[in-house]
Amino acid sequence: MGGQGSKIGRCCWDSSHKTTLPEPPHVENEEYSEETDLLPFREYPLEQLKMATSGETQPMRWEMRLRVVLHLAEALEYCSNKGRTLYHDLNAYRVLFDEECNPRLSTFGLMKNSMDGKGYSTNLAFAPPEYLRTGRMSAESVIYSFGILLLDIFTGKHIPPSHALDLIRDRNLQTLADSCLKGQYSDSDGAELVRLASRCLQYEARGRPNIKHLITALTPLQKDAEVPSHVLMGRGTLVSPLSPFGEACLRKDLNAMLEMLDKIGYKDDELVSFLLTDEMQEAVESKKKGDIAFRRKDIKEAIEFYTQFLDLGMISATVCVRRSLSYMMSNRAKEALEDAMKAQGISPVWYAALYLQSAALAALGKEKESQMALMDGSDLEARKISASTQT
Repeated sequence: MGGQGSKIGRCCWDSSHKTTLPEPPHVENEEYSEETDLLPFREYPLEQLKMATSGETQPMRWEMRLRVVLHLAEALEYCSNKGRTLYHDLNAYRVLFDEECNPRLSTFGLMKNSMDGKGYSTNLAFAPPEYLRTGRMSAESVIYSFGILLLDIFTGKHIPPSHALDLIRDRNLQTLADSCLKGQYSDSDGAELVRLASRCLQYEARGRPNIKHLITALTPLQKDAEVPSHVLMGRGTLVSPLSPFGEACLRKDLNAMLEMLDKIGYKDDELVSFLLTDEMQEAVESKKKGDIAFRRKDIKEAIEFYTQFLDLGMISATVCVRRSLSYMMSNRAKEALEDAMKAQGISPVWYAALYLQSAALAALGKEKESQMALMDGSDLEARKISASTQT
């Protein structure tokens, strides 16, 4: 537990989100009865569910927390479809992560019937009301425990449901929210997660949603669904938090990247203070027109004028990066990559060129290379920021 490696049997389910449910070794399964390979998993308690992997103290990002609960909901649905509707004491200790940091559901809590669980291993303040009344579990009891897990994800704490519901009724979401998540989610997304948790925690079991409803509600909240889990977890990739520019690149938010590039402007060594020839004057005019079009998001014109500038023999890393992004917004990833690489050749330490390479490589389906470029760009940007603070 808490970062110690654990091993469990072969995974038998692979959803569209690459979520798997490990088949319990003690349950006979003819399809997998001859499987002898064991897969390594990492298991985390609540504190580690909040923190990232490999002993780091980096808080788990909002998007990864949402991925965890969606994948667990899908795993529970899979259990239900296999006739295993009961899961004893669902909590953060039941969350496993594979080598790619994809979340998994441990088989430890699977129950054959409502009397399998001799007692609730967690504090009874977290047990479903019907369990306290009858000592029996039901499918709705699992939903109640899932609601507690939703609150754990949102708050970063293990708050008793009764106290959490009081805070929800008082609309005191800021008191509930994990301070580490500040700025990572919209008010509407935070309110939706808390609303789902509140419905799961209804005292009467029949008032709780079913697992299909939860999956339907959680799916639209996944804003970074294409980003690999190991990137969201910060494992083996970025050594420092991404900047807003890096985040925009990771999200493939091209409009945000455009606005940031426009604010950055031109590097000091690219400013022309005087003109020597008519040809240079023409080039500068083309660049100005390209900048205006770029700012207006008139992508076709921006490409046209920036091309005129470069065809006149002018050299500018900024123009190459801007045209690269314009190509990306025109679904021309190959040209975008070429321009981003030209920009890096002109200015090897400029992080924007690597961010554009990352975006283009991702669009070309080269995810591994994309992540490496993103990591390098983030490292360069961090160094620049560090150097500027020391001068």
